[in-house]
Amino acid sequence: MSRLSRDQIRTMMAEVLANQSKELPADDSTGLDAIGFRSLDFSELALSVEDELGTELNFDAPGLRSITTVSDVLDFIEQLQSA
Repeated sequence: MSRLSRDQIRTMMAEVLANQSKELPADDSTGLDAIGFRSLDFSELALSVEDELGTELNFDAPGLRSITTVSDVLDFIEQLQSA
């Protein structure tokens, strides 16, 4: 399976936000609530990642609940690619 870099995932996240006329801040410690990144946005990002990789990722709900910052999203998707 190919892997997406953190920068590629970040770019995809920025595209999801841009579709709503929102911007991804430069600071990865920014809270998702501060930029209006909702669970539906995460789902859209996850589908884009899966399409790019050509495989399904195994998301677990407990892990998703701990995601609160931009960095958390990037870390979570990086970890999924390693699983």
